[in-house]
Amino acid sequence: MAISPNFFNKRETESATARHVVPLPTQGAGYGAASTTPTQPVASPAVVAANASAAGPTGGSKLIVGPNIKLKGVEITDCDTLVVEGLVEATMDSRLMEIAEQGSFKGSAEIDVAEIRGQFDGNLTVRQKLVIYATGKVTGKIRYGKVVIEEGGQLTGDIQSGAIQSPRPGRAEKPELAVAG
Repeated sequence: MAISPNFFNKRETESATARHVVPLPTQGAGYGAASTTPTQPVASPAVVAANASAAGPTGGSKLIVGPNIKLKGVEITDCDTLVVEGLVEATMDSRLMEIAEQGSFKGSAEIDVAEIRGQFDGNLTVRQKLVIYATGKVTGKIRYGKVVIEEGGQLTGDIQSGAIQSPRPGRAEKPELAVAG
């Protein structure tokens, strides 16, 4: 997948002199000595924080899209937990999705457990449990195993309970039961 140079909305007008540069001393030089090693500009803060540390008792990868961040036109893969505090327009398959009150997700998602406090618009398949809090709004084609909706939470669209229990990629399929006759 090719990523455009403006993928993270890096400002083209920002000059290298506007960035903060911290010179590092060369080997054997003290902090007061001049360095002959070329310095690199310090990168601007990350737009999307990917945290590979434990995301719960089972561990796994975690992607956090912070407030006022827009992540558009991507496919999110190999992510156990997605936390949306900004705007995400994507397709994904994950174990857990949390949409914060100010967060919004548009697209297609297959999730084990979804907790919605913000907005979801699109195709949502929740294999186990969908939780919509009082501030949550879910619209589109929705499939779920179990659902919990707090008073004030909204669920509209093509809605069907008993989501298909399709395994996520990489999981071993369990054999189906057959009745001998």
